[in-house]
Formats: sequence, C-alpha cells, structure tokens
Amino acid sequence: MIRQGKIFEIPEILAITAACSKHMIEKDIFQWNQHYPSKQIFEKDVDRSELYVLEMAGQIIGTIVVSIHRDDEYAQVDWLTPNKDNIYVHRLAVHPDFQGKGFARKLMDFAEKHAREKGCLSVRLDTFSKNQRNQRFYEARGYQKLGDIIFPKQSEHPFHCYELVLQ
Repeated sequence: MIRQGKIFEIPEILAITAACSKHMIEKDIFQWNQHYPSKQIFEKDVDRSELYVLEMAGQIIGTIVVSIHRDDEYAQVDWLTPNKDNIYVHRLAVHPDFQGKGFARKLMDFAEKHAREKGCLSVRLDTFSKNQRNQRFYEARGYQKLGDIIFPKQSEHPFHCYELVLQ
C-alpha cells in the first residue's frame, strides 16, 4: 500500500535512506551522504503533503516524494514541456532488503498516475550520473535525459535530469 508519510515516521524513513546510502556506497555510488537526505527535508515534504511511503505488512519499505515544486537547480535545464503543471520526483528509496522485487517500479507507477490524474504535462526527476542502474530504470520507463545539474553538498559529479512527457 502506498500512502502519505507522517511526521512521526521520519526516523524510520531515514533508516531506509541510510541503508540505501550504505548499499550504494558499497557499489562505489556516492549519491547520498550525511547531508542528504535529511530529517529537515523530509519534514518539509510532510508539511507539503508530498511524502509517500510504501508499506508492506505494516512495515515501511520504501518512500517517494511527489512534488509540484521546482527546485532552483532545475532552472538551467532545457525541459521538453513548459515549466507549469509538472510533477517532480525526489528521494525514491526502497530498503535494500526489498530491492529487485518491483517496488521502485510500483512507486514510480504511483507518481506517474498521480501526475496524470492532476492533468500534469510531465514528470521530472534527476538521478546521479554514476548510478547507471537508476539511469537504465528511468530510460526503460520512457524518460528522456536532458541535461546535468550539480548538488555540491552531495557530490562533485553531476546529476542527470530526466523528463517523461505525459500528454
């Protein structure tokens, strides 16, 4: 079941993102670190009603942020659609114990369905340039790679921006 995340669940969500971070670092993917994702950013996601969790048998195993807010870093990207009526996906995470079982796909299906129901033009996101598994995942879903942005607190390497046009 996918549902909105609650403020009191943030420690559990942070445990999932920490496990994902450790799992990625073991594969030489330095995408997340002690600065990101943070408790404060998840609190903001909850305040905006944009944080969702994937729950199985009463346990949170994944999370996704489905946002209408465009981060300032995205201003430099030459998007395929106008900068209105877009959904931005952030902080997609599935606990490593549950990866490879279609749960990330289920979370993205949810985000894309949400965007269609809201009449959005597209779904936009970024993924780390050194995370080829994520790039293949999004490209297989029809997302087009458009340009790069930098998050200096996360990495010296760029993040690729992707967009899926819905209409």
